[in-house]
Amino acid sequence: MHMAVPTSEKSPAPAARRAWFIAGLVAAACGGKLAAEPPVALRDVGAGELRAVAEFDAIRDPAARSRALFLEASRVLLHPRCVNCHPAGDVPHQGDALALHDPPVVRGDANHGVAGMECEGCHQDRNQPLTRVPGAPGWHLAPPAMAWVGKSAGDLCAQLKDPARNGGKTLAQIAEHSAHDPLVGWGWAPGADRQPAPGSQQQFGALIAAWAATGAACPEVRP
Repeated sequence: MHMAVPTSEKSPAPAARRAWFIAGLVAAACGGKLAAEPPVALRDVGAGELRAVAEFDAIRDPAARSRALFLEASRVLLHPRCVNCHPAGDVPHQGDALALHDPPVVRGDANHGVAGMECEGCHQDRNQPLTRVPGAPGWHLAPPAMAWVGKSAGDLCAQLKDPARNGGKTLAQIAEHSAHDPLVGWGWAPGADRQPAPGSQQQFGALIAAWAATGAACPEVRP
């Protein structure tokens, strides 16, 4: 998926344990003081679910709601099906533990591999059940500027808003890409015994669109 989660504080915790944290984003960042609005209790969800956009309507402050929406969307963005092809180096990852790609490959000048070892040589436009090789249209690595491995949700949010690091896209284009791009959609149909990203592509696209519509506020970036 174009668009592994380390167990550090930079990675989102399981959804059921993060409901209180997302709801607590109603605390305003202005002046370091808490907002008057009390915390909103969000429904606990399993690791394979996403909360619907409407569930965040109870957060009345638009900026706090925007941050909460992005944190929910980041559960997809930081999932192994996504970050494996957004490596911080020149080698893609695979599996749920961010193992380096086997057999060894490198990104190449155009992010499609090198001569004789292009991505499309093995990864076709669909999954291959017999060989278990994943595939989707246009399989390739994200450019180095779009590396996501090791990023916190706040870092990733700022990166997605920066045209210099998001492929020159507007927020509207990012929402469209998230909701309809077939390579992104592979994350929910990865084949074999791979764990899909939580929720659905439709839900993910709706979360990104709602985040943009509420001001595209970012979670706090930890030092």
